Amino acid sequence: MLKLTASCLMLVGLFCLSSCSTPSKYDVILRGGTLYDGSGSPPLKRDIAIRGDRIAAIGTFEEGRAKEEIDVTGLAIAPGFINMLSWAVDSLIEDPRSMADIKQGVTLEVFGEGMSWGPLSDELKAYMKARQGDIQYDIEWTTLGEYLEYLENRGVSPNIASLVGATTVRAHEIGFEDRPPTPDEMKRMQQLVREAMEEGAMGVGSSLIYAPAFYADTDELIALCKVVAEYDGLYTTHMRSEGDRLLEGVEETLRIAKESGVRTEIYHLKAAGQSNWHKMDQVIEMIEAARAEGVVIAADMYNYIAGATGLDASMPPWVQEGGYEAWAERLKDPEIRAKVMREMTTPSDDWENLFLAAGSADKLLLVGFKSEGLKPLTG
Repeated sequence: MLKLTASCLMLVGLFCLSSCSTPSKYDVILRGGTLYDGSGSPPLKRDIAIRGDRIAAIGTFEEGRAKEEIDVTGLAIAPGFINMLSWAVDSLIEDPRSMADIKQGVTLEVFGEGMSWGPLSDELKAYMKARQGDIQYDIEWTTLGEYLEYLENRGVSPNIASLVGATTVRAHEIGFEDRPPTPDEMKRMQQLVREAMEEGAMGVGSSLIYAPAFYADTDELIALCKVVAEYDGLYTTHMRSEGDRLLEGVEETLRIAKESGVRTEIYHLKAAGQSNWHKMDQVIEMIEAARAEGVVIAADMYNYIAGATGLDASMPPWVQEGGYEAWAERLKDPEIRAKVMREMTTPSDDWENLFLAAGSADKLLLVGFKSEGLKPLTG
């Protein structure tokens, strides 16, 4: 949230400077709206004057000062919103105008929760191509920088930025195996992060409840984050647990931040599952104590009570080792299916079980399918 506030403060500075400009004819005036400037200050009723593609002034203006005047009484006016955890990586290829987000006020999309669209090996390209759903496209890039340039060349409406995925660099060197990297593999993973940072990546992002990210230990993440710290970049994390082992997840995140020296952001801070709700006060105390010690760490959250993720977050990581094909093949075995069902319905601290966190199957809603035979169920 600190990054959002800082961005909004810069816009406020622009507003203040612009409002002192010499009066002149404007293209558009938005009249009577309620201005939320992003600083946390109380909203104010103000007119907004626009010239070209810029806010030219803020205040109260007499009639006839603009070519077009729009009454927005009762509506809110705010700086563009930052989508800190964007998965518009595919949809912006299909619709560069970004109608799904831009009409909701999103002007900056930040990618890279664990997986990023670069750097890619030939094997990763083939894997991603096979996993594409309704939006089909050729993968014409290899590095993260090339992907961002690809979107830019398509003329996307929003601003774009990305972290490099900790999962992506792991899969680039190790594939989907459940094992630690060799020393040489670790060096290559660090070099991939360094190259991505040189290309403009904001930092490294992790999503530790999902395979193969789950297979990475804390030391591996610290090694990657040490490279990011060299560039004063950011480590953002979907922690290893947001539920039964929430406190341990925060402890791991704080250890990574302290030992690597990297600036850190916790994605969508929450206490998942009603039995864990009481932990949130302690989590906030842990974060605030670390900040008081000089650790640069912040968090963001979404203001609704439902979550959305893949079905993989309801199955144990061991059944997913090796990627989707290996996972699907294992599930054809009745004994393995029975074992997976037992583990899905049995409380355990070994993995983040979002099936149990939801409470029961009737609280789950399946909203997307790849199989043509199943798609009518969500139509």
